[in-house]
Amino acid sequence: MTTIDVIRTHLEMNAPSELVPGKSDDPRIRIERVENCPASFFRYLYAEVGRRYYWTDRLEWSDDDIRAYLARPEITFWLMSYAGAPAGYFELERHADGSVQIVYFGLLQEFISLGFGKHLLTVAVEQAQALGANRVWLHTCTLDDPAALPNYLKRGFKIVGQDSYRVNVSP
Repeated sequence: MTTIDVIRTHLEMNAPSELVPGKSDDPRIRIERVENCPASFFRYLYAEVGRRYYWTDRLEWSDDDIRAYLARPEITFWLMSYAGAPAGYFELERHADGSVQIVYFGLLQEFISLGFGKHLLTVAVEQAQALGANRVWLHTCTLDDPAALPNYLKRGFKIVGQDSYRVNVSP
């Protein structure tokens, strides 16, 4: 195990007019809300999308934990597919203050660097706004893909804070 310092960046968007869309016109891209997502599929997406970024907090969730999480009315789960194959996903969480958080967001390794991230993020923000968000927010960190923060900024998110923490990672 190695201990590393991580910088977490908090970002937000406060109005629909702040979104700078980055959509693709490729008809093979589909993004759909997944209802009654099988726990095994949720686990697969989380593990595979997060593999390179040390996403670990949900790896120990049981099937019942996953089903209970996805059954919460404030959670929506969205799948991006490309020509029928899973390509990525995002999760939204509505909060009591009227904001919507993009809780998790990412692509499977095979779909990185194809311009899909800007499309997926645009749709995530649009769906958050469709839920009535008065603010859309998320955070990223230095463990994430190097393209993540630039994508957030290009889509119109503003940095509202940073903090740091230490994490143990396996090589």
